Amino acid sequence: QVQLVESGGGLVQPGGSLRLSCAASGSDFSIYTMGWYRQAPGKQRELVALITSGGDTNYADSVKDRFTISRDNAKNTVFLGMNSLKSEDTAVYYCRMTFIHTYWGQGTQVTVSS
Repeated sequence: QVQLVESGGGLVQPGGSLRLSCAASGSDFSIYTMGWYRQAPGKQRELVALITSGGDTNYADSVKDRFTISRDNAKNTVFLGMNSLKSEDTAVYYCRMTFIHTYWGQGTQVTVSS
């Protein structure tokens, strides 16, 4: 059974930084495309960043040059480094794992507020 567990969310002031982690279990982590998505209140879930099994990355325009996705296959973990956070980054952030099947984590809240 595949499980994804996100951590690292919290309350941060505008301009601050956070680093999210997503630990996977129950799968061959290295073959999966890993992604971070977010959902703000009243809005649809949206893609934030993706990283393929080969390490190629893709970012939403709204987070380019501020966020960095990375993975450590030895630790079955994907990370999202977030800098220069803005109030509009406030959302629940979800980790997603995709190969043939798709799995989601439970989400971690990120709140950017002074």
